[in-house]
Amino acid sequence: MDWLFAGTVAWLAGGACEGVAAPPAGELERLVVEVRRSLPHDPASFTQGLVIAGGELFESRGQYGESSLRRLDRQTGRVLDEKPLAPGLFGEGLAAVDDRLIQLTWREGVAVVWDRASLTETGRFAYPGEGWGLCGDGRRLYQSDGSDVLTVRDPHSFAVRRRLAVTLEGRPLRQLNELECAEGWIYANLLGSDAIVRIEPHGGRVTAVIDASGLLSQTERQQADVLNGIAWDAEAGVFLLTGKLWPKMFEVVFRRP
Repeated sequence: MDWLFAGTVAWLAGGACEGVAAPPAGELERLVVEVRRSLPHDPASFTQGLVIAGGELFESRGQYGESSLRRLDRQTGRVLDEKPLAPGLFGEGLAAVDDRLIQLTWREGVAVVWDRASLTETGRFAYPGEGWGLCGDGRRLYQSDGSDVLTVRDPHSFAVRRRLAVTLEGRPLRQLNELECAEGWIYANLLGSDAIVRIEPHGGRVTAVIDASGLLSQTERQQADVLNGIAWDAEAGVFLLTGKLWPKMFEVVFRRP
């Protein structure tokens, strides 16, 4: 991943696209975040997935023995409801499908299916390999595992439909982590960085790299872990961003510098 910051996108150390159209084929857009407002977030939450469904905010928490699914009050950060995962499960990416939530686990090969209203477990799907991020566009699910390939799945059966190789300027882009499907794109944060990429869902080309650095103050960063949590609020037209052990969540738009 080092080359990402060394060449074409060295600008990431600085810098925010509201209503930005797709760039011409082959052209990479460089975007930054514009913060509309900051909201409280539990600084003890090891955030692994974030999604808005039915006007409500849900969060997947990680770590063995601490993993759970939460319903949050967006304005205050208060936990409205929480269901723990079994101690042997490490919570990961989270997606909404109709009236259900699907929560990945890291190395356990289990996706837990929840009833969205009651947060009651209603079933499980099995899959090989690791689970990192998950998002849905209403017709399909996209799953990351830290590699440069996203697994495209049926949202109801979880069966594999195809594999999507992700490239940045023609080169495989690895460390794809938390995912969010929004406005016909796939957004992914890159593990260990403050970069978010916008991916074309059919061919896998990265069409934009977004600099999400500088959201936390220097003091806040000392206690926090990496950026990890992207949710799209279609009604408000903003993204929510947070991270592992972050004390804040941010409503942002992506724009040209």
